[in-house]
Amino acid sequence: MTAALPLTVMVLVGVGSPAVLLAVLGGASIANRPLPERWTGPLAAGLMLTGCAALAAAFVIHGASGGGARLISYGAWSTSHEGGIAIEFLVDRLSLAFATLAVAIAGVVSAFSNRYLHREAGYNRYFVLLALFVTGMVLVALAGNVEVLFVGWEFVGLSSALLVAFFQDRPAPVSNALRVLTVYRISDAAMLSAAVWLRHVAGTDSLSLLFGGARASSASGLDAANATVIAVLLIIAVAGKSALLPFSGWLPRAMEGPTPSSAVYYGSLSIHAGCFLLLRSAPLLEQAATARVLAGTLGAATAVFAGIATRVQSDVKSSLAYAALTQVGIIVVEIAVGWYAVAFVHLAGHACFRLLQFLSAPNVLHDLHGIEAAIGERPRRAGRARNETIVTRLGRRLFLVALERGFLDSGLDRLVVRPFIRFGDRLTRLDEWLCATVVSAGQSFTALGGDDRDE
Repeated sequence: MTAALPLTVMVLVGVGSPAVLLAVLGGASIANRPLPERWTGPLAAGLMLTGCAALAAAFVIHGASGGGARLISYGAWSTSHEGGIAIEFLVDRLSLAFATLAVAIAGVVSAFSNRYLHREAGYNRYFVLLALFVTGMVLVALAGNVEVLFVGWEFVGLSSALLVAFFQDRPAPVSNALRVLTVYRISDAAMLSAAVWLRHVAGTDSLSLLFGGARASSASGLDAANATVIAVLLIIAVAGKSALLPFSGWLPRAMEGPTPSSAVYYGSLSIHAGCFLLLRSAPLLEQAATARVLAGTLGAATAVFAGIATRVQSDVKSSLAYAALTQVGIIVVEIAVGWYAVAFVHLAGHACFRLLQFLSAPNVLHDLHGIEAAIGERPRRAGRARNETIVTRLGRRLFLVALERGFLDSGLDRLVVRPFIRFGDRLTRLDEWLCATVVSAGQSFTALGGDDRDE
């Protein structure tokens, strides 16, 4: 009982710090009085440091008090229906560790971005979206019910898509952002469907049923069939957010954003958000063998595909993105086979490593160009002659598949987008025909009524 109050306060400070940053920067932007750079940078760094320290302290307090899962409630933000929508956080070692990691990485990126985006026209807009993203990541990490999880999930997706379109004066970033947002909508629909199904079956929106193991699930009547349905929907949501097959096509498109946002979104945190949710719901997967097989298959296929695709990318950011996706697929496989501790250590280490790679990529390219200018040619890779001799028909086909990024975009356009557009066009023509028929019938009736009155 003595540790409950400090833990509650530390969690509130950890969640509130990025939320306060979002409120301050967003409010100033709405009032058309954006803060100057000399204030924005220190404010973001200070609040990120405060949130990271508070969550780290909460992790220590929670560990000292026994380490069991706790549900912390801060009241309700809506009472329009029975039970309302409560603000609840499910706190354990996994959620606190991931939340601390997320805020720490965001703090490093904010410090880097302060110099990288100096005098950039969208400087303030970038930090508003970064604060929105960090708030969403903390909510996803600590969510105790479906409402909090869905709000955080939406914050992450919305900020990701808007940062892809950061350079909005060019058509390519906007087009790619719409593609990213479309995939996220599919992920969000799957997440919402899982929430509705959970509410329908168990009569509650508490995530302790998904994260609490077989005992909690059986106590609420969540049998194997319903657990499988919810788990499959969660896997679809994870596949969209973490760019697993068949949704991997949006990942290279997301590289249109600034390098710091690429680092924090698609190198370290956002692409791992789906992995974390899958790891969080591992007790549910243990009751659904079909879902575990599906997750393992998607993870393995994604790792193989991304490993092939990353070898032929012509720009460093796309190459790093596919390299990160390879490790994400392996992490999903580790979760599917039950290696939960290994999966989390892999996730945390990979997030930090990719963050360093993305942030140092501009310097590496600058140094490489300097070497090329000095020696007069591109440095040759070791083993290149050996690779050139091993050219087979299979190798050519794999090269073509990798070069075209698995034909994912063209396949989805042909199988999903174009049929959907044609279906919409047919509905539009049907609507026009019905409207014309009704208008024509109304005019005929009016004419007949007028003739009767004349007689």
